[in-house]
Amino acid sequence: MVNFTVGCDPEIFVADEVLPRSVIGKIGGSKEAPLPLPIGDGFAVQEDNVALEFCVPPANSRRQFIENIKLATGFLEEEIKNKYNWKFDTRSAISFPEQELNDPRAFIFGCDPDFNAWTLGVNPRPRAKDKALRSAGGHVHIGCASMGVDPVRVVKAMDLFAGVPSVLMDNGILRKKLYGKAGAFRPKSYGVEYRTLSNFWIFEEKYIDWVYSAVESSLQCGIDLDEYKDSIISCINKNDKVLAKKLVDQFNLKVV
Repeated sequence: MVNFTVGCDPEIFVADEVLPRSVIGKIGGSKEAPLPLPIGDGFAVQEDNVALEFCVPPANSRRQFIENIKLATGFLEEEIKNKYNWKFDTRSAISFPEQELNDPRAFIFGCDPDFNAWTLGVNPRPRAKDKALRSAGGHVHIGCASMGVDPVRVVKAMDLFAGVPSVLMDNGILRKKLYGKAGAFRPKSYGVEYRTLSNFWIFEEKYIDWVYSAVESSLQCGIDLDEYKDSIISCINKNDKVLAKKLVDQFNLKVV
């Protein structure tokens, strides 16, 4: 029996056969009052700007984590297909057409700040030149408070075991104009929310499995991460694939 849990609250864009579509007024739920899904306790959905966002209950095993995400995405994909003939758009950043941004809610962004594990400062609010650009995160919630580990150290380790390999796995580099910088996190009563990854990993089981492995490795990490701080930050923030490959080889990091 493991003594940590893993959950997530990813955002997903939707589209018709031609264009990305806003979910505003179509899905229901909000940050203040998420809409429970009829697939089990702890599953919910909400409208987050023009994207849908769902959450799953915390899992205490690899298989449960994988099945929770597959259950939620399968249900939501079927719902939007049946109701609107829409589908998931798996891109993690999209410049939306003007007609999809007519609602004032399309310009409401998350108000809670997040933090940088490497500087311990508050991350600045992103400001893109393209006002139509929207991004979708794949934030990982790690329940590790009972383990007595330093959550900031866990975030730094997640940068190494997840953030660095993601440079080689995630083609959605446009999101980094807004979010996805190294060390992004929010402290939680149960542990920590790691906010660097995009949503690229939620659509295939092999990537969900990879995230779970990254969490395991991060909680067991004995590396002096500050010694490699500059390389890790530069690799992630600049999307440096050459440096990523070097770090993957140096630390035998998992890439799928």
